[in-house]
Formats: sequence, C-alpha cells, structure tokens
Amino acid sequence: MQERRRNQRIELEGKLVVKRMDQGGKAERIGIAINDCSKTGVGFTCMERLEMGAVYEAFLTIWTKEVLHVFLEVVRVENKQNGKFEYGAIFIGMSEMDASRIETYGTIQKMNE
Repeated sequence: MQERRRNQRIELEGKLVVKRMDQGGKAERIGIAINDCSKTGVGFTCMERLEMGAVYEAFLTIWTKEVLHVFLEVVRVENKQNGKFEYGAIFIGMSEMDASRIETYGTIQKMNE
C-alpha cells in the first residue's frame, strides 16, 4: 500500500470524545482510542459505526494533558474482524497553535529515536 500521508504521524495516548455535528446538536458522546496523529489528522478505532464524510466535534488529550477542542471529518473507514472500526479523519479548522503543538511533539519524538 502506498503511503499517502503528507505529515509525520505520531502515537499519542489518550481518548477522543466525539459528537455528530449535523444532527440537530445531538450530543451522543463516543469514546475512541487514538492510533496515530499528525498536525492534519488522526487515526482511531472504536466500536461504533461513524459515517464517512461526517463532521464530529472532538476533544483530544495530548501528551501534556492539555485538551484540544477540534472538529474531525471522517475520510477513511475500515471494518475490522474484531467488531471494531478503524477510522482516518482530517482536522477541520484547527488553529495553527494547536497544529504546532502536535507537530512539536512529533519532532521531539523523532529526535529521541
């Protein structure tokens, strides 16, 4: 499979809690596990089926324990055999400051390898 990522991906510990933005403010919150993250997007898994192209509100806890309030658009969905779904999402309207926080951690992590 050809690598299509534009930015270095890093592993973060943490969870996202998301809610669908286009269903009248319905506040269903879903816990998901982060697989990898870059300044432009995030890969994650969860048990719930999210819709391709849908935009979700999320709260991303980064390594400093700061919480970034972000919006995600689901751009990839893969149904795993264990009943989980694996997703790829891009950040929508993320501030340059928050993107820099993620990128800085990736740089530090790479230097320590």
